[in-house]
Amino acid sequence: MKKLFILAFLVGLVRLDALAESRLWNLRECCDYAVEHNISIKQKQNACRQQELKLSTAKNSRLPDLSASAGQNFSFGRGLTEQNTYSNTNTSSTSFSLGTSVPIFTGFQIPNQIKLNQLNLEAATADLEKAKNDIRMQVAQAYVQILYDMEIADVAHRQIEIDSMQVVRLQAFVDNGKAAEAELSQQKATLANSRLTATQADNSTRLAILALTQLLELPSPDGFAIVRPNLDDPESLGPLGIPRIIPTPDQIYAEALGIKPEILSQELKLKGTEHSIKIAQAGNLPTLSLNGSLGTNYYTTSGFKSDAFGTQLKNNFNQFIGLSLNVPIFNRFQTRNNIRSARIDQENQQLQLDDTKKTLYKDIQQVYYNALNAQSKEKSSEEALKSTKDAFLLMQAKYENGKATITEFNESKNTYLKSESDLVQARYENIYQQALIAFYRGQDLNF
Repeated sequence: MKKLFILAFLVGLVRLDALAESRLWNLRECCDYAVEHNISIKQKQNACRQQELKLSTAKNSRLPDLSASAGQNFSFGRGLTEQNTYSNTNTSSTSFSLGTSVPIFTGFQIPNQIKLNQLNLEAATADLEKAKNDIRMQVAQAYVQILYDMEIADVAHRQIEIDSMQVVRLQAFVDNGKAAEAELSQQKATLANSRLTATQADNSTRLAILALTQLLELPSPDGFAIVRPNLDDPESLGPLGIPRIIPTPDQIYAEALGIKPEILSQELKLKGTEHSIKIAQAGNLPTLSLNGSLGTNYYTTSGFKSDAFGTQLKNNFNQFIGLSLNVPIFNRFQTRNNIRSARIDQENQQLQLDDTKKTLYKDIQQVYYNALNAQSKEKSSEEALKSTKDAFLLMQAKYENGKATITEFNESKNTYLKSESDLVQARYENIYQQALIAFYRGQDLNF
């Protein structure tokens, strides 16, 4: 009975898991799930943790260090005695020491190292956000691709319905002697081609779903489905469903400069190069440290009487405290070359920042013109759909009255269905490009 209960419990868990996977995913849920489970993002998170440790190490370098040591030495053979003669003697010594040092002045190297690591941590955090944005855009692109393929598949299946109805209609005409067998065979061939097209469209949809589930790091695409926006209800799309004037690339770019993490990361790294130069320049300045130690030892010589171990440790106990000043004079131009190298790194980082800004502007330009094209394409598709629909209805009436051939009817039907599909795809593309523009302006990527 207990085994049956456990088995039923496990089956219930499997069913709950299957129900969870079979729910409909919207774009926001897909993006959030991908960000949470993506491996490259986890690697970026580990990079941030590494920078946190480096910052902690830099701050702790201000603290005093402490070390302990112990030594045991043995000496054999001839040696000089107290009587200024040589004899064979065996000696042994035991020593203990405890030492510490505190940096007092390091040429401002420590504070600059701390500031550098703080900036590196902030830059790593910005790089992490950039990685999250990248995966969100990849997910959105894969999401839209599924919508495209689903629309093509729907059109293909609607075409099958129309072709099937025509086959039934022609079959009845053939049975009544009102149509030829050749015409029926031609329509059956058209139906077969429509079924092949639908199969290919379904396969493309499955591959698109597979690509998205792989981005989400899901174990399998089985049971996975997405929410399809209601294009006939603009209010359901939120702000993206409202027709709007697209801002110019310069306007979008001006907003993006202050919020995009890739720009922030490069700016922080550029600030860090200033501290790298100061760290290198610290090699020209003197350093001052405070040192102290405690020590004692035990010593024995063969042939001579020695005090007890504890007595010697007590009597030989010594203390030391002092200041150590190190003034650099000449180190084979190492400091000079370190400073020059740091300045070159600063120039390279400035170039990297400029290149990142240019890349961002180019991406915004591309999105801007894609959005303009998507708007005009949607408008043209609406006009084309109206024209092809009217043409199809007229052709259908002519065909049913025997004034048009089956070939003319199929061509008109295919043109109408394609224009219907083109309109929906144009709407999806317009919504997607509008979402990208909003994303570059700091809004969440969602529709």
